[in-house]
Amino acid sequence: MIGADDRGMTTAEYAVGTLAACALAAVLYKVVTSGPVQALLRSTLERAINVQF
Repeated sequence: MIGADDRGMTTAEYAVGTLAACALAAVLYKVVTSGPVQALLRSTLERAINVQF
């Protein structure tokens, strides 16, 4: 149909984008809170704090 009304598409696109962002945030949270990554982050921060100038 020529000239069809598609005002709802913007809302649907925002909903899909928000859902994708939330899914990515959940995956990143799981990765960052895993044991090996926490140990790596902790050791990196400790070395950065204890640097001798």
